[in-house]
Order: sequence, then structure tokens, then C-alpha cells
Amino acid sequence: MERIGQTRELPSAAALAPRVKRVLTFLEAVAFAAFIGMYIWRLQFTRANLWWLFLVWFAASFAIHRDSPKSLGWRADNLWSATRRCSPVFFAFILALLVAGLLLGALHRPPLHLLPARFYGYLSFCLLQQVALNSYLTNRFLAATQNPVCASLLAGSLFAALHWPNPVLVPLTFIGGTVMAWLFAAERNILPLALGQAILGALVSWAFPLAWHHFMRVGPGFYLFSR
Repeated sequence: MERIGQTRELPSAAALAPRVKRVLTFLEAVAFAAFIGMYIWRLQFTRANLWWLFLVWFAASFAIHRDSPKSLGWRADNLWSATRRCSPVFFAFILALLVAGLLLGALHRPPLHLLPARFYGYLSFCLLQQVALNSYLTNRFLAATQNPVCASLLAGSLFAALHWPNPVLVPLTFIGGTVMAWLFAAERNILPLALGQAILGALVSWAFPLAWHHFMRVGPGFYLFSR
């Protein structure tokens, strides 16, 4: 027990600095996800030209946090080990989607997103999503929480929230986003993750009825969909 009149020593500024930095990093990541959500739901219709702010945000954040190509996952030195680690996971997901497609009568639907003309463009979009999900969000949550599992769950949750209100994509992106964030935390390579995401996304579009996922649309576009 403390003696009467004894004063408790306050944490020094040096001790508080890392905690403050983690809190600010966490808030920065949440603010970025909120800005994406705002753009999806409103700004793309009223101020579509503000897309360049995403590039500015990325550039400023990567510079402030002193990110390197390796920490961002743009690397080839561990490409084989990263691919080997994520392959069993993606194969399991692919098998599950193939089974779902067979059960939901997808054999009569052409896998449009797997056609080369569409797949390469979709792959580029998935690579951009991996930069946002892992190079940015997962990295920031790792720095804020110091816990790969917690960081992966946070990144996966925000990734899923940004696919609202799509009833197919919200649960699938939570599972996939969380797992991909965990794989990224282990290997720090987004290249096999982008390819795996593109294959899975193409299979989701094929396996589930169009009336369920509205051609993979999110935000207000989900409600505006018509055949």
C-alpha cells in the first residue's frame, strides 16, 4: 500500500509518446476507411473529382510512417514463401466456391470475370484493394495494436463494412479480408494475395445468383441495379 502523502509518479513524456502514436495511427486508419465509405455513398456522385485525395493520403501516410516497398508488400524476395503460405487457404476457398456454385445452379452462368478481357482489369482493381487493405490498413493496425490477430480482425471488419449492403460480399469480404490481412502480417507480400483475391472474386460473381449480389455492386449502386 502507498504511504499517506506519497505522490504517484506520473508517466514521462517519453513513455507516453509511443502510446499516443499508436492511438493516432489507429484513428488515422479508421478515418481513411470512413473517407472511402463517404466517397462510395456520396462523394462519387457529388464530387467525383476528389478521387485524387486517396493518392495524396497514401503518399503522405507512407512518407510520415517511413514505409518501404518491403513493408508495403511490394517485394519479390519472399514471393515463393508467401505464395506457398497462402496457396492452401486460397485452394480451400476456391473449392468452397465451386461447391456453392454447383449447389446454386451456376453451371448455366458463364464465368465472365474469369475471361482474360475482364480478368486482367479486375486483377488491377484487386491489387489496388490490397494496397488499401494490407499495405495501408493492416500495416497501421499492426502498428497500433502490436497484435496480428487483432489487426487482421480490424482490417477485415472495415473491409467488409465498405462492401455494405451487399448480402453476399459483406460476410465473404469479412472472412476473406481477415484471412488475407493475417497472411499479409505473416509474409508482407500483396502480390499473391491480389491474384488470389481476383480469382475468388471472379468465382463469387459466378457462383452466386446475380439477383443476390447485383453484379458485385456496393453502396447506393446495389439498390440502383437492374437486370
